[in-house]
Amino acid sequence: MNVLLTFDIEVWCNSWTTLDKDFASSFERYVFGRSKEGDFALPKTLEVLDRHGLHGVFFVEPLFAARFGLEPLATIVDLIKQGGHEIQLHLHPEWTDEATTPLLPNVATKRQHLSYYTRDEQEALIRHGLRLLREVGAEPPSAFRSGSFACNEDTFSAIAANRLRFDSSINRTLPVSTPGRAQPVSAGLCEPFTVNELDVYPMTIFRDGFGRLRHAQIGACGTGELIEAIECSKSDGWTSFIALSHNFELLVPDKVKPDTIVVRRFEALCRFLANQKDSLPTAGFNDLTERPAPRGLPLPRASRLSTFVRFAEQALRRLN
Repeated sequence: MNVLLTFDIEVWCNSWTTLDKDFASSFERYVFGRSKEGDFALPKTLEVLDRHGLHGVFFVEPLFAARFGLEPLATIVDLIKQGGHEIQLHLHPEWTDEATTPLLPNVATKRQHLSYYTRDEQEALIRHGLRLLREVGAEPPSAFRSGSFACNEDTFSAIAANRLRFDSSINRTLPVSTPGRAQPVSAGLCEPFTVNELDVYPMTIFRDGFGRLRHAQIGACGTGELIEAIECSKSDGWTSFIALSHNFELLVPDKVKPDTIVVRRFEALCRFLANQKDSLPTAGFNDLTERPAPRGLPLPRASRLSTFVRFAEQALRRLN
């Protein structure tokens, strides 16, 4: 079974009304995460992966460069390229109306989700994202993930029109992630499937110790839950496991200091995967050669004990 460690790489400012004032400091926090203990944003993620010999998939959001220029985007892409990791396309269309040169005609207000745009608008925004990545030297992406996992049936058509092969925009736990008629009923919004020659790999969803659905995000799940879900997926016959993190996830929210619990989670997960490289290789989308076909597999599960441990960790995190 392939494990895809995916990272959504984004830059945000404190307010849309103070972008120019906030951008430099926001970029430092979200991309570098500089603190007294070291750089705990993107550089720390890359360092941990490199130390354990693991491969990461980095979904890079480029539309912010339509407001602030190519140099900051090039900094992100160069950091990832130095580690030899895969760069794919991520879009947060909240940046559309902030572009200095309009990306779409007649867009003067903010629309948060890609699914709030028409099919032609979605196609155009994806095309702009690909162009921006190309202009800073990224290899042509083959995969796409929509910001906030927001997608609809038009999204798949727009992705295919841009000749991308893979999508990872579905997250069954989120109401905005509803692709519509393009979704085969048998896939259940969890198993990979193919639609119009596009291979769709949803976020991995598992049942925690109380049976609740949870997506496999490092900052939101305990190490035990993630490892148990991975092992359960493998034994049940899943061919891939899609995990999620962000460039800023190793930091305490709204602060520039490491979140020691999440850092330990990430280190422990990478250590586990490093010890299981033969049976659980970390892969990229470009490594996936077989076309997916849903088989009605059960969702992976985690134990009640590992969920209790996560509850305890979350309580401790509130003290940061």
